[in-house]
Amino acid sequence: MFKDFQRIGRAGIIQGVVYAAMLAGIYYSTYTWLITKDWARDDYSSSMLIPLVVLYLIWEKRNTLARIPSRWSWAGIAFILIGVFIFWLGELGGEFFALYLSSWLLFAGLCWLHLGWRKLKVMAFPVVLLLAMFPLPHFIHGKLAFKLKLISSTWGVEMMQWMGMSAYREGNVIDLGFTQLQVVDACNGLRYLIPLIILGLIIAYFYKTAWWKRTLLVLSTIPIAVLVNSLRIASVGVLYPIWGPKVAEGFFHDFSGWFIFMLTVGFLVLFMWVLRLLPPRQPAMINSTADDAGMAPDGRNGGEREIANPQPASEEVNTTIGATGRSNPLFAPHFLVACCLLGLTLAISLGVEFHEQIPTNRPLAEFPLTLGQWEGHRMTMEQQIIDTLDLSDYVITDFQDNEGRSVNCYVAYYQTQRKGESIHSPATCMPGGGWVFNESGKKMVPLNPGASAMPVNRAFMQKGEAKQLSYYWFPMRGRVLTDAYEMKLYNFWDALTRQRTDGALVRLITPLYGDESVASAEARLQAFMGD
Repeated sequence: MFKDFQRIGRAGIIQGVVYAAMLAGIYYSTYTWLITKDWARDDYSSSMLIPLVVLYLIWEKRNTLARIPSRWSWAGIAFILIGVFIFWLGELGGEFFALYLSSWLLFAGLCWLHLGWRKLKVMAFPVVLLLAMFPLPHFIHGKLAFKLKLISSTWGVEMMQWMGMSAYREGNVIDLGFTQLQVVDACNGLRYLIPLIILGLIIAYFYKTAWWKRTLLVLSTIPIAVLVNSLRIASVGVLYPIWGPKVAEGFFHDFSGWFIFMLTVGFLVLFMWVLRLLPPRQPAMINSTADDAGMAPDGRNGGEREIANPQPASEEVNTTIGATGRSNPLFAPHFLVACCLLGLTLAISLGVEFHEQIPTNRPLAEFPLTLGQWEGHRMTMEQQIIDTLDLSDYVITDFQDNEGRSVNCYVAYYQTQRKGESIHSPATCMPGGGWVFNESGKKMVPLNPGASAMPVNRAFMQKGEAKQLSYYWFPMRGRVLTDAYEMKLYNFWDALTRQRTDGALVRLITPLYGDESVASAEARLQAFMGD
């Protein structure tokens, strides 16, 4: 290790310290959130181990890297410029994943700038694996977790029925007759899927076999994770009559999660054994440090791994970071340009106050209970749900017309949507109650005669014999939006130009009574919207 530091040289160490200081200033609040918030979530608690794994993988390549001369390349500046641009997208739009991605781009760009493409190619897998440190964007995570939860619930119920139990599923609620089980976020499957995919990638990296076998190995982690999560849900249903509610909470629930994950590793090893039986049947070997260093397993020099046409020693010295020579590496043009870009980003982020303007608003509790012919009854949500939604204010009201037919009105207001706070779309949560979306899509709704139509998301849903029709949309600072991606883009633009990211969700639901037609329910919703 001491020789490695000698090779880097004093100038290289100074360059590294300068970069580290500027990156720490730029991303201090971002990585504080990553460590204290995102890594504290059970779905991503394993991600904190990724930096250690990456350091080991790079350390294992140290001999190979030592033989390749460092040749700085202006191509790294392109990565740095893209990283800076995405940083401002995330900083102004309030999207943490964009900030995480920008930090990775800056790191990869600096490596490319100073080490060159040949060395970066050797470190390609560890550098790409660093992305596993970061959680998925919130709206992608929510949709993926929800879909996995539904699949796990479906398979879990089928397993219980196969074992002779009476089980029925409505969304994420499993009815066992004597009790109901709620498949909560702790059983969404992501807790197994993400660590298992990472484990599969690492195994495939070390596993010497055909490329298609390694690809299948990684892809197999997805069904394996969903399968074992379904086994966990089924085991809770089977053991519930014996042990009671404690099988679904506390120590037993956590221990079963650990046991089930170890079972997934067993399935992965079993699948590797199956792949070995398929042609071509080359012996399964693990890459070793000696092999990476260009040494044969018996310790002799592996000629096929030697660098072709190695550079003369003098030339290599002149292209190595921290080299001594006539030119001072601290005044190298690529280093100065990178410092200017990072320094300017740091100065602007610290020196310019992007204070968000929170508009004054009346509390939604003052929303009227009488609208034309409609009379309303206020409802409330549990505090746990409010905390999960991260909203600033809300109102839920059941309105009834003169004929006793109802429209449920739910409004959620967010005074800011920056950094961790965003609106939850009904499309990702309403099916969790067992509702099936038979018809869904965007619709233009005329509110009043002569008035322009307003865009809404329309969903016709059914659960058993019950049917309901829903409209929902997102009022955003004078706009009416229907798409989550539109919201992200306008959040960034308005944060930059208006210093505002406030917005709301409005959702209206009306049931279909008896043999009532969808057209009749649609007319009722539109009449309520007009009022």
